[in-house]
Amino acid sequence: MNSLQNLALVCASVAWCFAEDYVLDDKPGLGRTFDGVGGLSGGGATSRLLVNYDEPYRGRILDYLFKPSFGASLHILKVEIGGDAQSTDGTEPSHMHYENDENYFRGYEWWLMKEAKRRNPNITLIGLPWAFPGWVGRGKNWPYNFPDVTASYVVSWVIGAKQHHDLDINYIGLLRYTLDKNGLENVKIIASDNLWEPITLYVLRDGELSDAVDVLGAHYPGTTTVMDALQTEKKLWSSEDYSTFNNEVGGGCWARILNQNYVNGRMTATISWNLVASYYEMLPFGRDGLMTAEEPWSGNYVVESPIWITAHTTQFTQPGWVYLQTVGHLMQGGSYVALTDQKGNLTIVIETMTHDHSECIRPPLPPYKVVPQNVTFYLKGSFVSTMEVWRSKFDFTTKKSFFFQKQDPLKLFDGSFTLNLDVDEVYTLSTITTAQKGSYPDPPPSAPFPKTYKDDFNVGNPYFSEAPDFADQTGVFEYFINLTDPGPHVFTLRQVVVERPVTWEADADQTISVLGDYSWQNLTVTSDVYIETVKTGGVFIGARVDQGGGSVRSAKGIFFWVFADGTYKVTGDLRKWDLMSHVWHTLCLTIKGDYASGTLNGSPLWNTTVTAVPNNGWVAIGTSSFELAQFDNFSVEAQ
Repeated sequence: MNSLQNLALVCASVAWCFAEDYVLDDKPGLGRTFDGVGGLSGGGATSRLLVNYDEPYRGRILDYLFKPSFGASLHILKVEIGGDAQSTDGTEPSHMHYENDENYFRGYEWWLMKEAKRRNPNITLIGLPWAFPGWVGRGKNWPYNFPDVTASYVVSWVIGAKQHHDLDINYIGLLRYTLDKNGLENVKIIASDNLWEPITLYVLRDGELSDAVDVLGAHYPGTTTVMDALQTEKKLWSSEDYSTFNNEVGGGCWARILNQNYVNGRMTATISWNLVASYYEMLPFGRDGLMTAEEPWSGNYVVESPIWITAHTTQFTQPGWVYLQTVGHLMQGGSYVALTDQKGNLTIVIETMTHDHSECIRPPLPPYKVVPQNVTFYLKGSFVSTMEVWRSKFDFTTKKSFFFQKQDPLKLFDGSFTLNLDVDEVYTLSTITTAQKGSYPDPPPSAPFPKTYKDDFNVGNPYFSEAPDFADQTGVFEYFINLTDPGPHVFTLRQVVVERPVTWEADADQTISVLGDYSWQNLTVTSDVYIETVKTGGVFIGARVDQGGGSVRSAKGIFFWVFADGTYKVTGDLRKWDLMSHVWHTLCLTIKGDYASGTLNGSPLWNTTVTAVPNNGWVAIGTSSFELAQFDNFSVEAQ
């Protein structure tokens, strides 16, 4: 083997021997305008546990997400317009359960938007319905047979946001005519918030539709677009992306797509599903957020790597900056983008994520190769300044990764600089000097859900409509003040959805809300119950419930049902294969090993062996159909 061959092997295996050249220049013209990086709360119920954190921990989590020059410093917040329906990990309440019902204080998305806006007054707010109350569909599981009804329903949410919370919604998925008729000309439209096709073809062919649509938004585009979308000359957004477990591979996924959504697909905004993993981890897509906040009972939260990967872009740019035309792929793998505020500032973001360390949950990632490389960038045009440098390194070998670490300022030599890039790195080089890696004292240590739990729901003026820690999976369970009841049950938790919602998910035929520790096995769960539907109504309490989210229909466990006709059942699944209404009863379910028993109003009612049920799971409450019912004095004693 000759010396050149030896040199080639050394270069390929350990380092970088020959520099590749890249030019950054604004003189030939600029690319598309940058619209920001965002997070998505909802689709569904992904911020459910966040609202139950005590201060100061809740405020600190919000700072890591939204506070400028601190953490993720997000530019965009997209929220679900609650539709009373299961929409991935839970149900979010609608502002209109019924056609003649309006309440703009249900749920927590209003609160979240205000908290984001308080930290960043310039944040872009987007609303999108994943599902709709049943009345919108007029008896059909489809919301667009009566488009005027659907449009008016969504417009009422936009108007309510302004009138009741002083929130200006910037983007929505809706009909232009209905927005304008209601004085909402400044609200822009994203379409179709699904796939590139067929909406792009319709926009090209229909001038009126083209005039109405401001942004073409696609979900999980895999960093690519289609020619029709580019030909529309509309803004192109990845309006839902990421959806990946937030370990370091998840951070690598986020790093790659934040750059390559523009490099490959000319998308100018990327929105993460989801914003913060604040729901029970054993639900579908557990920990698929930019950070994790799933223990309000302990106060523990974890600032995961995607927060700092986000900062590599968001702390050095703002919506309105413009991409240079000179962006692209590195010759030895990876990508780079460059943006300017057209006032002399320049930001360059470089990523060298390898295939196996940056796979997203969807779509499949074709094979590619990245190796260490030596790169030289030449700054031309109006760019002749010293730059700050921030670096992240994913180290999958020694497990000594570090994120968003400030380096020595970069010195330019004749308008150029050289970097030695290793694999699985992210660099930001920028003239912006305000970036910082924000920090707070460590949160409390992680702890399991408390084994003893009680709630009598006696909150006269609750700040949030749902009781703490209950995760509604089908139906909506809200605080209820029963002013007609002078007795001990004035304050209760009430299931309020009485008609199957319009939804794409497989809602259960019964309503159900889960709570607690998925590992629970032996326990006693007790609740007072009040059946409101005469003759046919029914309620249950449950334990060892093993499914939620889109799989809730197939949930197994121990379910103790009582019905308004005076009968009861004990089933091993939610499909239930009956006591007087308008009377309070106390149900108690006890499980120990393979033995379960139930009491009604303190009297033993049944006992059985339960060998064909899950070994562990959540506890639950619910109703036998979509019907009104109330719960009170709920408690759990787990071993």
